[in-house]
Amino acid sequence: MYRRILVPVDGSTTSNCALQEAIKLAQQHRAQLELVHVFEDILYWVDERYINYAELQETARESSEKILIEAQALVQQGGLATGIKLLEAKGQRTANVIVAEAERWQADLIVIGTHGRTGFSRLLLGSVAEGVVRTAAIPVLLIRGHSHGSETK
Repeated sequence: MYRRILVPVDGSTTSNCALQEAIKLAQQHRAQLELVHVFEDILYWVDERYINYAELQETARESSEKILIEAQALVQQGGLATGIKLLEAKGQRTANVIVAEAERWQADLIVIGTHGRTGFSRLLLGSVAEGVVRTAAIPVLLIRGHSHGSETK
């Protein structure tokens, strides 16, 4: 039985597929959901001589909060309540931030979307979902976007 399901969201179609699956699981198991979004500091990409860093950072934070609020609305449409949490990466890998939050919240399951990339594109882009699978001590349910089915750890 899953009691606490952690769902990382990023606003993508793939993320929304994972969220829909998590909603179904939460309904079946009467589980709690926690939605998380990892907010990455954009300091590394900004040349402050040309760009207002504080303004850009605030816009990025607002965008992250909007992603969480929209995901929370989807859960509420499914008749469930959920907690939402904006996590700051602070230079850490996104996957590590997600796993640390799952441990802190004592989640039984992580449901995360994956783009299902293989080979060279995965090597170039890395994969948050893959990082979560490698480091999480709890089950991870990977949901592929665009209805290609699902795979589990």
